[in-house]
Amino acid sequence: MTSTRAILLALALVPALGGCKWLKSPGKDNVEPPAELTEIKGELPVQKLWSHDLGDGVGKSGTRLKPAYREGRLYATDGDGNVVALDAERGSQVWKTDTDTELGSGPGLGGGIVAVGSLHGQVIALDASDGHELWRAEVSSEVIATPAVSGDLVVARAHDGRLYALDAKDGTRRWVFDRTVPLLSLRGNGAPVIAGDRVLVPFDNGKLIALKLSDGGQVWEQTVANPEGRTELSRMVDIDGDIAVGSGEVYACTYQGQIAGVTLDAGRQLWTREFSAYGGIATGGTQLYAADADGTVWAFDARSGGSLWKQDALAHRALSTPAAVGNLVAVGDFEGYVHWLKSDTGELVARTKLGGGGVRAAPVAANDVLFVTSAKGDLAAFRVSGG
Repeated sequence: MTSTRAILLALALVPALGGCKWLKSPGKDNVEPPAELTEIKGELPVQKLWSHDLGDGVGKSGTRLKPAYREGRLYATDGDGNVVALDAERGSQVWKTDTDTELGSGPGLGGGIVAVGSLHGQVIALDASDGHELWRAEVSSEVIATPAVSGDLVVARAHDGRLYALDAKDGTRRWVFDRTVPLLSLRGNGAPVIAGDRVLVPFDNGKLIALKLSDGGQVWEQTVANPEGRTELSRMVDIDGDIAVGSGEVYACTYQGQIAGVTLDAGRQLWTREFSAYGGIATGGTQLYAADADGTVWAFDARSGGSLWKQDALAHRALSTPAAVGNLVAVGDFEGYVHWLKSDTGELVARTKLGGGGVRAAPVAANDVLFVTSAKGDLAAFRVSGG
């Protein structure tokens, strides 16, 4: 493991319930410096459409509060407990609700509900039209992964490995799926994803599991990466970022492990290749995009897993999960810069700075607009001309 990866890992580690240990980071003298940003030839113009202040951001919680877009509105959370709905075109505030608790997740949307998780073991449902609270339910530990909402269920992942299906009407518990978490894990959880009548759940032990949405019964389990090594540190294979669902396929990547594609119906492995990432995967047509733990952005063929291009000009800049926006791919870094790359070649074509604090949460794309949040509470909408 390189020194930079060791630093990032130490910053990302968190003690799980049951006795996980903290690790100390190496001295600053051993850190590999981030790549310097050089001039982009023929740089495309970036237009900031609007910006919004989300308060103090995530503070020291280490969470990644990814916003969500639905039908012309952008929904976002902050660490102080506020949930806001904004007009996605203008950035004007439609409503704001103070949940009176520290939030650990971004908003999950569906069926007229905005569902968020708290750092104090609660799932809270708000009415998407005006933000009034519908219900809140207690779960076994903090919720730092975005809940999934579909039909009459809200599905939330607690940090201790339990998955809760809650009735969307009143928050009553419908079923629970329990999976033991490793002794050591990264600060983060892969969010559950609902696909048809199934819920797909990534876990910190490198496994991807499909459950029946109706009753939580297991349909299949696939190992994306096996823990290897003699120490708990070397055996970490968290699926910590966004998984991606295509037309009949599911894609996931792990820390210190693999990136893989499996079938949605049976979990049969289609392809796999060595890969290590703190974040997740974005899809764009027949391509997948991911940033590895060393700060290289990759494009893969979704059908075969073959590498199409890689861009290493952003090495060691602690990149976010990418987002596909039009013919471009966008990624944020630890200084708050947002970088745009051509989706067919990986060439860097544009750059702008969001503000103070790094971009930890994956940007969100809707139509040709990119919505980005920073760890210090900056939220902005950008459009690149000529991309």
